[in-house]
Amino acid sequence: MEKRTVLCYTREPLEDAVYAEKLAYSMHLAISEDGGSFQPLNHNQGVLFVKATENPDGTLHAKSLKKPYLFALEDGSFAVLAVRTEADGTAEPSGEELVFFTSRDLISYEEAGTVSSLEKTDGLTAMLEEYRSFYKENGGNTADSFGITGCVAGNRLCVSKEVADMLVLRFTTPVNVAMEVPEKVCVSSAQEVAKVKATARYSDGSTAVKQVEWETAAVDFAKAGVYEIEGTVRQPHYDFPIAINRADPCVAGWNGKYYFIATNDADNNHTLYIREADTIPGLVDAEEVLLLDSGTYPGIGGLLWAPEFHVVGEDLYIFHAATPGEFFWEESHVMKLKRGGNPMCAADWSEPKRVVRADGSELCEAGKTITLDMTCFEYGGEYYAVWSQRQFLPVDLGAWLYIAKVNPEEPWKLLTEPVLLSKPEYGWANNHTFVDEGPFALITEEKIFLTFSSAAVDSTYVVGLFTAEHGADLLNPESWEKSNFPILTSRCVEGEYGTGHNAYVTDENGDIWNTYHARPGIDAPRSSGIRRVHFNAAGYPVLDLTEEKDVAPQYRKVKMKVEVKQTL
Repeated sequence: MEKRTVLCYTREPLEDAVYAEKLAYSMHLAISEDGGSFQPLNHNQGVLFVKATENPDGTLHAKSLKKPYLFALEDGSFAVLAVRTEADGTAEPSGEELVFFTSRDLISYEEAGTVSSLEKTDGLTAMLEEYRSFYKENGGNTADSFGITGCVAGNRLCVSKEVADMLVLRFTTPVNVAMEVPEKVCVSSAQEVAKVKATARYSDGSTAVKQVEWETAAVDFAKAGVYEIEGTVRQPHYDFPIAINRADPCVAGWNGKYYFIATNDADNNHTLYIREADTIPGLVDAEEVLLLDSGTYPGIGGLLWAPEFHVVGEDLYIFHAATPGEFFWEESHVMKLKRGGNPMCAADWSEPKRVVRADGSELCEAGKTITLDMTCFEYGGEYYAVWSQRQFLPVDLGAWLYIAKVNPEEPWKLLTEPVLLSKPEYGWANNHTFVDEGPFALITEEKIFLTFSSAAVDSTYVVGLFTAEHGADLLNPESWEKSNFPILTSRCVEGEYGTGHNAYVTDENGDIWNTYHARPGIDAPRSSGIRRVHFNAAGYPVLDLTEEKDVAPQYRKVKMKVEVKQTL
């Protein structure tokens, strides 16, 4: 059986704004075909993070890990032992504590617990002996960096080619390696030629359908014959950023038009502006129109955050957060566009209604707990809301994600009790502050995805991922698998820092676009970007497929033969 070698390692932390201790002190993976030259996976960032522990008052105590070690188990699965540390990598006060993980594929991990809390089976005892033997002298082979920036190496493990291929699939960004069009088509008009599309093929085996601008001026459609024509693969171009000082962007299609809305950082979040265009690219230069400000209604004083368009039933709504005045009164609200109304007309939108429970009571006690970033999606004929909720008093618990069903007739009313979905338990989610926020659903034929954002909204802001199977009970937290690693970070696309709080929109061609914010420099303002969502060969969303990786320059031009049918 053909084999590959996997290396596990942690990294030396770089400057705090780029790769702090909570990020560096996690298990990273690299892969090699020859056992000598290793390719770091996942942009040389962590794939396995240890969970935070919980304090008696309910707050989280962030943790990190060092000295990871991989094991192959007899059933084909894997295990990991690692030293749990304080968040900054220093030893825990109680002394060295080893944590045990299991994994079916080195992509998803289950934290089984600390070794001291587990039953000492023969298998675990043997693993402990191997682990301690490896790290007994000179810390294992940690002096060798294997040519990987910042690498503090653990052990190497031989795996099957199938396991290695899946690691590469999930932890590398695919690139366009070919563009295919039919060799010849039989047509009778330019309109028929225009319907011929290209298939882009990628390094992981995935594909995407592309529109083509065909050059048919030299074709005489009144005369039978065969012609060779050229075409240009159509790819909308977006410079980053498309809007400076606009965070939490959201684009939606409604009645044949597209609309853009975002948090306005330029005026400290006191206004919401909206744009309209016939196409998504047209939104970039479209005029902004004021939709809501902090003086429009008595109960809306400012901090207008994270507006999102959502179609519920036959109506268009905007979900957003607002406060009567102070930060600790920030709560989720919903505005409704009147039937037949113009989204660009502020008067056609209802006064924002605060989200409440099914009985009409407050979702949270204002002044103690805030809610924000509420999103909404339909699945199986029912509507769900997911939001971020942060208790500040009597203690700050950090921002957690909750889910509930909502009333489609009045989507500012919950139908069920809130269910806790996620806490910021991993180092990438509690870096600089404990936050899970910005959820948004992405539903495909294969899976139900829910992306969310974590950490402080600085240069280390990231996007995480939940996955559920079709038919699952979405109100059961066990139905959702939370990835141990973020899928979009400052390390994914050069020049984009603190990528996060994203939303999705499908265009007229069926392509899905990710709108997100990032910083064009470490200390630059939050600004909006947009990029096509690709789905890799395993069906998972890829959010860092840049334009040159999506359509390689050498494949933008295509040729095919056109046979004009004999006209009668």
